Amino acid sequence: MTHRDQAPRQVRAAILTISDTRTLETDSSGQFLLESLEAAGHLVSAREVVQDNPDAIKAQLEIWLAADEAQIILTTGGTGITKRDNTIPIIEGLLEKPLPGFGELFRMLSYQEVGAAAMLSRATGGLATGGHCLIFALPGSLNAIQTAWNGIFAKELAHLVYEVVR
Repeated sequence: MTHRDQAPRQVRAAILTISDTRTLETDSSGQFLLESLEAAGHLVSAREVVQDNPDAIKAQLEIWLAADEAQIILTTGGTGITKRDNTIPIIEGLLEKPLPGFGELFRMLSYQEVGAAAMLSRATGGLATGGHCLIFALPGSLNAIQTAWNGIFAKELAHLVYEVVR
């Protein structure tokens, strides 16, 4: 029996959108993740939108990590290189075991769609300190979220969680 065969059929996920302009009603990327997770049989335990502010991002992530309600947290937004992009340093500070292959794979898939502009994404992820939750930081664009879901998470999400809980 392979790891994928032993992976949980349902994963508990949380979605955090980091944006100064989006709301839950206008957040197409977060909505896509919500619908995709639910269509795959997973449970979305929480979904929030916070401003691209380091304190707000860290506070929300720490609340979810402490509550232990999610096995995986997917964030959207704040992964670029502008002055307002604060997500990556916050998430890197919460990781116990980074998964550099995630960012590399995401940028490879993105390159096939957007060319060299894929290098502007600092998408990252890994196992959060405490060892019970994965966190992945994705760009905010709907196209990027669809690329990540279709090229990575649709096939590997449950397997990733299995590796953490086994």
